[in-house]
Amino acid sequence: MSPSNILTILIVIPLLGLIPLVVFWRSRRAAYQVAIVTTAVEFVASLVMLARFKVGEAGFQMVESAPWLPSFGIRYELGVDGISVLLVVMTTLLTLISVVYSSGGAIKERVSEFVAAFLLLEVGMVGVFLALDLFLFYIFFELMLIPMYLIIGIWGGQRRVYATLKFVLFTLAGSLLMLVGIIAVYIASGAPGDRTLSLPLLIERRASFALEFQVWVFLAFALAFGIKMPMVPVHTWLPDAHVEAPTAGSIILAGVLLKAGGYGFLRFALPLFPYGTQFWLPVLIFLSVVAIVYGAIVSAVQKDLKKLVAYSSVAHMGFVTLGIFVLDLQGGVGATLQMLNHGIVTGALFLLVGIQYEKTHRRLIADLGGLANRWPLYTVFFGVFTLASLGLPGLNGFVGEFLVLLGAFSFNPPTGPGGLFWGPVAAIGVILAAVYLLWMFQRVMFGTVREAYRALPDLSPLEVACAVPLLALTVVMGVFPQPFIAIIEPSVARVIALATGGAVAIR
Repeated sequence: MSPSNILTILIVIPLLGLIPLVVFWRSRRAAYQVAIVTTAVEFVASLVMLARFKVGEAGFQMVESAPWLPSFGIRYELGVDGISVLLVVMTTLLTLISVVYSSGGAIKERVSEFVAAFLLLEVGMVGVFLALDLFLFYIFFELMLIPMYLIIGIWGGQRRVYATLKFVLFTLAGSLLMLVGIIAVYIASGAPGDRTLSLPLLIERRASFALEFQVWVFLAFALAFGIKMPMVPVHTWLPDAHVEAPTAGSIILAGVLLKAGGYGFLRFALPLFPYGTQFWLPVLIFLSVVAIVYGAIVSAVQKDLKKLVAYSSVAHMGFVTLGIFVLDLQGGVGATLQMLNHGIVTGALFLLVGIQYEKTHRRLIADLGGLANRWPLYTVFFGVFTLASLGLPGLNGFVGEFLVLLGAFSFNPPTGPGGLFWGPVAAIGVILAAVYLLWMFQRVMFGTVREAYRALPDLSPLEVACAVPLLALTVVMGVFPQPFIAIIEPSVARVIALATGGAVAIR
């Protein structure tokens, strides 16, 4: 390896962190120090990658390609474009924050095992956003499952076994369907001896994919990515996993793992199967809008604070799939921004909910109240992230949802309801989000403070250090979104052009 192999370096760094971890396995303090240094170096490396990225180019950059299993046409192939480059940076940042927060005392038992699971999880997450070979992508996609299973199953809440089994069964079912699709694509990619799973080569050969083949293989990929997001009606694993996961696990689960589904649609499903995309488009638009409204309604009736934030993810990810499948440049850019925004804001909300739980040992909204009287600093952070989640202009949540709604209103399918129907229905979700989030904030933060909470301290310096980067990004991306849009837009335009079979103007 050399400094030019920055993408491989991003995958290797967390693995290298496991070496000193083995040496200091019995020391809790040393294990956290190794994890913090490793994830910090990984974050810096992702910033180096971002600095090398050429804004305005639609294709893959910094591509690394080498034969892996040449007799099967499988390659070790990595690359980034405007869709993936920011997701990688967000992944490394959230992983660093999760490890730093956990070092403050949130995880006290079996620390070395916890840290090792997190480092392996980071390898899988970063690899998913870098892989350009379908087989390699599948390896990283599955690698994410094992550490998260351990994180929830060992360090989770009282119902952790039930939550982990449900999480694994749902995710594994989707992954196996995707594996069937990958095998089908491999067989259809060419004659024996010339077959491949390299995404750039598959895009060149996709014209040979039969229409019926595209319909069914797209469905196999869509089920895998839909479960991961999760889309309605395959979303039921998410609330249980979130509620039972430790705080660091919830941050990564909401901030990164859900994005693998939306990213998979943009990276593989749309470019490779344009006819399959068009065939299933009405169903996917319908399910997206249902997720937006259903997620908001169910969030409003939740009694558990963590479960409320979990169900809000269903609604927010509905905006992502809606933006993707209106097949409009503004909608696609909005969907990609929404993945970034949701990762930052919802990750921050899970961080703050975890901080509150560690202090009060209460998650039921009815057991809280009056926290603003004792925790002014906490209230400011929680208030800003709540407003960002409901889409207040000036914060990052507004930009993504606004662009998605612009794309939804311009949606013009050959048959069935158009944007003038789906757009207003989706906009109802924005109104409902304001209702359930502000109502939650009012019940948790205001009212009479309970005697048991009067002596509890506000945010510690470590907790502030974890929340400040997310707060800064929330404001910067809301006030100055154009630099992020400039990175995303050309690559999204290319994907939409591949999915629609025509040129897409960058406007």
